[in-house]
Amino acid sequence: VAPALLVIAVSSPAGAQSSPAPTRDTGWGTATSVTVGAAGAIQLLMPRIFYSDPESTVGWKARWHVSQLAPVMTLTVLTLANEYALKNVIKDNRPGCDATNTPGRECQTFGSPSSHAFGAFSALGNGAGVWLFDMTKWSDGRFNVGSFIGNVFIPAVLAGVTDVGRGAGNYESGGQIVAGSLVGVGLGFLVGMTYSLMARPECGYTGNMICW
Repeated sequence: VAPALLVIAVSSPAGAQSSPAPTRDTGWGTATSVTVGAAGAIQLLMPRIFYSDPESTVGWKARWHVSQLAPVMTLTVLTLANEYALKNVIKDNRPGCDATNTPGRECQTFGSPSSHAFGAFSALGNGAGVWLFDMTKWSDGRFNVGSFIGNVFIPAVLAGVTDVGRGAGNYESGGQIVAGSLVGVGLGFLVGMTYSLMARPECGYTGNMICW
């Protein structure tokens, strides 16, 4: 009996060992948080650029709308819902995390879909939706390079850097990043499209630069 107990005592700690905590690159963690915040700020601050109505002075105009808070807040709520609700339903571990070290250091939360990728790409989708329908519906198909750069190109760069950073920093796997990106850009486009179609870019006949 004594030898058997000795074997159990020696082997039990080894069997109960947990995986070591994974290493994350905090530099990339900070950088990707900044890029997501910048992507959202651009959607809030970017003016609606359109070719003016025939009844008004002909030419390109830019108008800032307070109502842009609506799509930005919608996407913010969706991103938070992904982080604090959907991830806990899917329960897909981050890289380096498993049943033995979750929850634990660097494994407190799950990874899929990536909330950073979701947030950055939802901003891109929103901008693309606003740009496309401001051009096709409100500008008679006229292309404006400034609107494209602000609504699509810069958000696309920020979204790309976010995805690269989340992978390089070992925060999420490729699949988790792709999942967040695809869902984010799809929902973002629907939100941006809806906003552009419902909210006329012109500020009425007041000529104000800022309006609701």
